[in-house]
Amino acid sequence: MEFTSNFLISLFLLSLSTLFLLHRSTNSAVYRRFPPGPPRWPILGNLLDLGSMPHRTLTDLKQKYGDIIGLRLGAVNTMVILSAKAASELFKNHDLSFAERTITETMRAHGYDQGSLALAPYGSYWRVLRRLVTMDMLVNKRINETAFIRRKCVNEMVRWIEEESHKVENKTCGIHVARFVFLMSINLLGNLMFSHDLVNPESKEGSEFFTAIMGLMETSGYANVADYFPWLKWLDPQGLKRKMERDLGKAMDIASKKSLWPVHKPRAVPLNMH
Repeated sequence: MEFTSNFLISLFLLSLSTLFLLHRSTNSAVYRRFPPGPPRWPILGNLLDLGSMPHRTLTDLKQKYGDIIGLRLGAVNTMVILSAKAASELFKNHDLSFAERTITETMRAHGYDQGSLALAPYGSYWRVLRRLVTMDMLVNKRINETAFIRRKCVNEMVRWIEEESHKVENKTCGIHVARFVFLMSINLLGNLMFSHDLVNPESKEGSEFFTAIMGLMETSGYANVADYFPWLKWLDPQGLKRKMERDLGKAMDIASKKSLWPVHKPRAVPLNMH
């Protein structure tokens, strides 16, 4: 038993040493081209340097290293822009080089990062999505044409809140207005794209849909260790990817069922035989 424990400890230390050497060798060339920044700790990089208030830390680093600084967050190289002039230079001359956003591991659930306009990789598909939004959806003519739909959905939301106020009139609990606003926005999208409501606030599915969306929004807001140490993705130590797959899958399942066009059965019409 003692030999086994000593062997495991030695193997663990050897693995850490190997990772450290690989880390130094694979990134030495990158660091020579990297913007100036604070010294990096092995494995953790600059994660511990950010402190509890990163915005103040970055302000202090700007005074020392300039408008553009380089940080290594775990295993991820990060460039921080700290002035409007540097940001303008970046978007003017290097826009294509930084066109794609960094995709967090939770946003990869169910391939969401491939179909979302905000997260899809830059390419022909993303350009088509952007063209549809900027030329067919978010233009004054289209917006003005759908004013009556927005008015209808807002009126329904007001009616929902009024009915809910009568139910809780003699109770101590309040009204969760955010829930009705959220369901109204979902129905607004449903009316714009499918010409009918997607959820009913009084239905079980409406409540489940709201709960699922709130869950995935909460999950996406957590800092995920796997984003900073890619070799931990398969382990999902915080369980965030599993939670996102559960909640996003539930929301997609409800939305896909409700977004189907109603199917009308054909009606037999008798023929007059003369």
